Amino acid sequence: MSAEENKAVIRRWIEAYNERDWQAEAEVLAPGFVAHVSAAPGPLEGLEAWRQFTAPFTEAFPDLRLTIQDIAAEGDTVAARVAFHGTHRGEFQGIPPTGKEVSFSSMEFNRVVEGKVEEHWVEINLLGLVQQLGVATIPGPGLVARMLVRLARKLRSRLSTGR
Repeated sequence: MSAEENKAVIRRWIEAYNERDWQAEAEVLAPGFVAHVSAAPGPLEGLEAWRQFTAPFTEAFPDLRLTIQDIAAEGDTVAARVAFHGTHRGEFQGIPPTGKEVSFSSMEFNRVVEGKVEEHWVEINLLGLVQQLGVATIPGPGLVARMLVRLARKLRSRLSTGR
């Protein structure tokens, strides 16, 4: 298949998810489909394992929509940068619904063979997601500077006392 045909397979897969058309999704995934997701303990083998992984997203963000921002293909490999947007209306990883709108992204690589996705590698920005839900924070430059000043004072104090 051509690079354009392989990209069309990935577009159909995204469209199937957005429409919650599970039959259409099944039609683009190969019988031996394997997904490699850093958030999973190991490879997700088969459609059922993939659905178990994605179900919490669909339940917690029932209006979740995926948009392909960039897509490129070479040979049987299709790479895509995907944006996610939805509203937190159900429990997600123990976090009760917040009603907050969230936007996060993923980087995805797919191996497409004879019009079916055989393998899927995805890195999802889950830290960005939980930050928007108010669960995690990343220290900004001001905090780092304060930490460095505090460490410098400690060091100066130890040097002056000979400890």
